[in-house]
Amino acid sequence: MAPMRDRVSNPSLVQEAAFINGDFVTPKAAGTFSVHDPASGALLGSVPDMGKEGAVEAISAAHASWAGWRDVPAKDKSAALRRWHELILTNTEDLAIIITSECGKPLAESKGEVAYAASFVDFFAEEVKRIEGAILPPPNPNRRVLVSRQGVGVCSMITPWNFPAAMITRKVAPALAAGCPSVVKPAQQTPFTALALAELARQAGIPKGLLNIVTSSTEKTPEVGRELATHSLVRKVSFTGSTAVGKTLLALAAGTVKRVSMELGGNAPFIVLDDADIDAAVEGAMSSKFRNAGQTCVCANRFLVQEGVAGVFAQKFADKVRALKVGHGLEEGVTCGPLVNAAGVNKADDHVLDCLSKGASALVGEALQGGDVWAHPPIMTFKTEAEAVDAKPFREETFGPIAPIMTFKTEAEAVEIANDTTAGLAAYVYTRDLNRAFRLSEALDYGMVGVNEGVISSDVAPFGGMKESGLGREGSRWGMEEYTELKYVCLGIGKPIEGLPALG
Repeated sequence: MAPMRDRVSNPSLVQEAAFINGDFVTPKAAGTFSVHDPASGALLGSVPDMGKEGAVEAISAAHASWAGWRDVPAKDKSAALRRWHELILTNTEDLAIIITSECGKPLAESKGEVAYAASFVDFFAEEVKRIEGAILPPPNPNRRVLVSRQGVGVCSMITPWNFPAAMITRKVAPALAAGCPSVVKPAQQTPFTALALAELARQAGIPKGLLNIVTSSTEKTPEVGRELATHSLVRKVSFTGSTAVGKTLLALAAGTVKRVSMELGGNAPFIVLDDADIDAAVEGAMSSKFRNAGQTCVCANRFLVQEGVAGVFAQKFADKVRALKVGHGLEEGVTCGPLVNAAGVNKADDHVLDCLSKGASALVGEALQGGDVWAHPPIMTFKTEAEAVDAKPFREETFGPIAPIMTFKTEAEAVEIANDTTAGLAAYVYTRDLNRAFRLSEALDYGMVGVNEGVISSDVAPFGGMKESGLGREGSRWGMEEYTELKYVCLGIGKPIEGLPALG
């Protein structure tokens, strides 16, 4: 396969440099690291391997740009975001090729991600006009109580590889709208997507210093992350990734009492009740489970199906899975791409082996046994609850294309099993009964619940979890609040005008 620059029609989108203060830079002292296609192993290119010094330079550039940007009128901020949005959509094909080349998802999914990424820029281009305050009733007639929202300041953002475009715009767009500059550290597997977005932001006229991209290898990531979480000029840290890393960043950010947003791991239950539309449930299961080969934080991790419909659901689900075409994401007709690296393959296969060792039967697929790709992603069914609940996919996030199915008898049993986890990001329920829909969606300890819907993410809805799945929300008007601080001004206005009645 060709290097990245030869895969796209607009080579200016492929930058083998970091982006600091409005310029693409290649510090000699930084060295470089290579980026590979996860499906073929082909070399895509290399980017600077920046460490602490690069992070500090980016933070300083961001801070220097803050004063000028926060005072720009809302309509002008909106216009800049709108230009960025339009350029992202104009370059959909090339951006999708870059995403697929770096993270492996099928090209159709990558095009969908570009649209999803652009939607956040579009949404916050409008929301910037609606950052509101309040004038409150004063405690006495000689005062006025004014409340406003203002941008928190320099924001550091650490983003994952599985949605390398959308996870950046979902953070950067509200930050820019709120008047805040950003320093982004993209995943080491997917720096080219971040750099392409930076190039389009530059073309859109986003002022220098407001968006900075610090690229770093696996080895340098800890020191960059530490700087982004502890530097005195950083006022907010936003992270999407594993719960373990999130806890580390929270501890680091606590030292300087920074604002934090954490979107961490999930363990999503997919509950099918006996009155559900089974065909719709199967379609929802396919969308939720196998998007990006199961490598999403909200993908269904474990399937709980009521006894009366378990057999028909499993069979129809298996038929759909057998029809998946596994391969390189750029190949025509591929619907399931590779796992991003060997560690992901090994973990998913370990979960398959664990399920089989605890009594599960393979309905589709099997353990890899030393291979690196499934001809068909595995579906496994358990005969008893006791077998299932101790299996690894029911205890921890898999992040891969395997589907374990267990049965349950009652709603209460399903809720108890679903909530028996430290995670609380997303859950799914399929039922035709409106009463059941309300009962379960309210009883499930999850920040997001899809009822008769397998794809729940949207720019207008608050994305985030409960328990150890994170803090704060992204997207929606609530996502904007994460990048602002409330300021209260008490205005003394002196004595009332003589001869007029007092107000308040």
